[in-house]
Amino acid sequence: MVNSQVIGIDLGGTAIKLGRFTADGDCLQSLSVATPQPATPEAVIAVMVDAIAQLDPDNLSIAIGVGTPGPADRCGRIAKVAINLTGWHDVPLAEWLEAKTGKPTILGNDGNCAGLGEAWLGAGRHFQNLILLTLGTGVGGAVILNGKLFIGHQGAAGELGLITLNPDGPMCNSGNQGSLEQYTSVVAIRRHTGKEPAELGALAQAGDIEALTFWQNYGKFLGAGLSSLVYVLTPQAIVLGGGVSASFEFFLPTVKAEIERRVLATSRVGLQILPAELGNFAGIVGAAKLAWQHHLGC
Repeated sequence: MVNSQVIGIDLGGTAIKLGRFTADGDCLQSLSVATPQPATPEAVIAVMVDAIAQLDPDNLSIAIGVGTPGPADRCGRIAKVAINLTGWHDVPLAEWLEAKTGKPTILGNDGNCAGLGEAWLGAGRHFQNLILLTLGTGVGGAVILNGKLFIGHQGAAGELGLITLNPDGPMCNSGNQGSLEQYTSVVAIRRHTGKEPAELGALAQAGDIEALTFWQNYGKFLGAGLSSLVYVLTPQAIVLGGGVSASFEFFLPTVKAEIERRVLATSRVGLQILPAELGNFAGIVGAAKLAWQHHLGC
């Protein structure tokens, strides 16, 4: 594998981000292009193929990994649904890319890719067992067990934000009621406060009592949800990413207090709660790692 390279791609509703990586995780080059509008499968694949040619003009890469904004099938071949993209239902994206590029291709949910990225090169790199929560518009997640992404029976495991927190809580787009997402996402914060998370973070930084109290309560809800996940998975670390994690310092104390209050000591030995390190780069890093793991046994 000397000098071997793979391409990681993070497919989003507004941008398609790409990176070319070595097996050691060195990013040799990265690129971001606008997602075509409307983002039909045909339009997206054309832009992707063009971007791959720009990123790798000498055709040195040997495999491709793609993070998609929605579930992929268990084999990583088909984008089942892609949120914020037009007409994406059971799109055989891996097959199409292979036909256009000649390179083995694997797909993964973007949240899973972000988790794999943090596990490989980010905040989770020192742990074999961890969970990642992305606290954004929604709440995504990923589970890493024994250094590998856990996707479950049909490939849809790791929807950590959709666990039930309050059986009588607000309705969730998933069909659940009172999910963790309904208390910890950007949308939930807006609904509860009328403010953006960044605004609340700035107010807390300035010592605003209401904002500080909000983040303390936020930490209680998040800590309660995480407690359930800790009991099931007993991870070594919990990594928190997404835009809301910018206020990590203000809600971390109550997250820790809730977990300590709710979880038996035997289920949380040495547990660390850490902010994500890779930001928007996590997706392409994880997609590249997916390519290495699935095609080369790394």
